[in-house]
Amino acid sequence: MREVDRLLEDDTLVQTVHQALRRRRPQSARRGRTGTPAEVVLRLLLLKHLRNWSYAVVEREVRTNLVYRQFTRVGGGKVPDAKTMGKWGPVVGPAVVAELHARVVAIAREAKVVEGRRMRVDTTVTETDIHYPTDSSLLGDGVRVLTRTMHQVTAMVGAAGTVLRDRSRSVKRRLIEIGRIVRAKGTPRERLTRAYARLFDVTSRVVGQATRFADEIRTGVKRAADPIGQAALLGLRQTLTTFVPRVQQVLRQARARIFRGDTHVKEKLFSVFEPTTEIIRKGKAGKPNEFGKLVKLQEAEQQIIIHYEVYDQRPSDVDLLLPAIDVHAAACGRVPRLVTADAAFYSGTNEDAAHTKGVTRVCIPNRSTKSPDRKREQKKRWFKAGQRWRTGCEGRISVIKRRHGLRRSRYKGDDGMKRWVGLAVIADNLINIGQVLARSAKT
Repeated sequence: MREVDRLLEDDTLVQTVHQALRRRRPQSARRGRTGTPAEVVLRLLLLKHLRNWSYAVVEREVRTNLVYRQFTRVGGGKVPDAKTMGKWGPVVGPAVVAELHARVVAIAREAKVVEGRRMRVDTTVTETDIHYPTDSSLLGDGVRVLTRTMHQVTAMVGAAGTVLRDRSRSVKRRLIEIGRIVRAKGTPRERLTRAYARLFDVTSRVVGQATRFADEIRTGVKRAADPIGQAALLGLRQTLTTFVPRVQQVLRQARARIFRGDTHVKEKLFSVFEPTTEIIRKGKAGKPNEFGKLVKLQEAEQQIIIHYEVYDQRPSDVDLLLPAIDVHAAACGRVPRLVTADAAFYSGTNEDAAHTKGVTRVCIPNRSTKSPDRKREQKKRWFKAGQRWRTGCEGRISVIKRRHGLRRSRYKGDDGMKRWVGLAVIADNLINIGQVLARSAKT
């Protein structure tokens, strides 16, 4: 951590965060009270991911620990509370985090920690912060949000317009009934279908009522007594118009599965709160289905992650190899001599194109080959050594998931996912760079 402390004294890192804080509001640089220094913001956000803590734990530990006070440059001052730290995250968005990561990689190159002669690449899944999605639980989530929002509207406008009928208790009973039917052995399919039909009917009524509430707010039937209340009312209408289409989508896909047996519904929704969540199957026996986003990590020497990327839609691994080589060349200033990955990245086209780009050895196995020459090539000493080095990428992914929380993103939305992954990667890079520099100082 002493080496990490020295690395974070880099002026470019602090200036990057400072510029982001200046862009928070149009007049942030000239008006308002004095904000938290950019150096403190940077170090607190990174300490959170270095230790995989929550904001509340960061606040508590920094307040009571003199070492952390010194590391974060808080000193004897007041420690920002957890809510304040949570507001910094969206300000220091994914683009700023990517700039910070690029600068950390540049620092590693300047310190001769990374030369860029070797490259390994792999993909993993970072899950969104959702429960396991079932049709009934998704409908229950949607009804709960819509009903709660309509209660808030009614509390603000009184009895004007449509009168709220709370059906959440009925929905809860249907959910319990479906859960018991699913857990019972030998239950007829017709009983489950009837239970879902009743749930669909109640949910449709809630959606219709929410739609009427939103229309009445838009037309002025439901109005608040003051401008501030009216602004809050428009915010509640935005919540209704956001969640109603999502609940309708869940209704469509649930009806298709229950009544027609169709499980391949277009634009399938796995969470009403994280609508961009994808189902990804990586062939794991213990966890065949993962719900989140595909993340690519590529490393150079000393376990330094040169580049990371969170994909909006899952690509095929075979399409990621050549862009990864280009990114590596841009970040390290040279084409890697050795490129290694698992068999999912292999294609003859990729191998030929990598050699054309200047890669000397492409160490990617082709497990479906029947060519004796190819099998002989994959048994050579350099190929086996490259594959042994490649397995370190899987270990690196495991370490980041356990040590820095890459397993599940606690930030909301696609931008939150990219911030979470980026800060975790930066934290891991800082520790690895610090370890290399500490070993060099001893020798």
